[in-house]
Amino acid sequence: MTDERSSRLLRIGVPSKGRLSELSAQILADAGLSFRRTDRSLFARCKDMPVEVTFLRTDDIPVLAAEGAIDLGITGADLVAESGADTVHRLDLGVGTCRLALCVPDDASVTDPRQLAGRRIATSFPRITRQWLADRGVEAHFVELSGSVEVMIALGVADAIVDLVETGSTLAANRLHVLDEIGRYETVLIQHPGLVDTRLADRIVRRLNGIVIARGWSLLEYNVPRSRLAEAEAITPGFNSPTVMQLEDAAWCAVRAMVKRSEVHGVMERLEAIGASAIIETRIGNCRL
Repeated sequence: MTDERSSRLLRIGVPSKGRLSELSAQILADAGLSFRRTDRSLFARCKDMPVEVTFLRTDDIPVLAAEGAIDLGITGADLVAESGADTVHRLDLGVGTCRLALCVPDDASVTDPRQLAGRRIATSFPRITRQWLADRGVEAHFVELSGSVEVMIALGVADAIVDLVETGSTLAANRLHVLDEIGRYETVLIQHPGLVDTRLADRIVRRLNGIVIARGWSLLEYNVPRSRLAEAEAITPGFNSPTVMQLEDAAWCAVRAMVKRSEVHGVMERLEAIGASAIIETRIGNCRL
């Protein structure tokens, strides 16, 4: 296996279909790892790097990374935890965030997870759920399923479910509510623990990290009276410090600074309040900090 692995391209496993497949392809392309997948193909070669992408079932990726069939893999952290596979966590990708929750019927008298001792719980995440309940001194009977579990209570199969929850609309439609949250997960990049030469993998991680960081920041540019410059710098201190340039009108300065994207609107309002003008936000596509 070692000789075979050393003679082939670095192999990245990505989901073959679904929303996570699209997210994986986009973040790899943004990092300069673009590829073209033909219909039903299992492999695709990246254009400008010695990297091969293989398309897999999302829940198989942790196991295949542990076994060395792939060197890197993009999958959900929930699936990594559920598999129990021995992998190396390389990077949180900042997309595909979800929460795993313990849910019960709206008309149930259950108000505490400990009341589920000995009861039936339907889930696709028995390993995570069993450990979470064990930490609370609870043993339950698990109905292990690979598909949708929301209807299992209505079918009389279970007394509670553990499932991924996004908006909660599916729970409401099935007259369920969240009793407790088990964990929050996102899409991650994992690595085969036996990868000996990690130089190319490290390079890919660095590229992907640049994309992840960039998605959290914007570049703000604005003009401000020199008399209010100190106030402006306090509002936009930048990553290390803002860039300040003298305008032709000596009474004004141009300022450029990185701002957390989640704070942009509030920052722009504060700048307006001190007399700043021509405030422009530019989205950052890639960066290294």
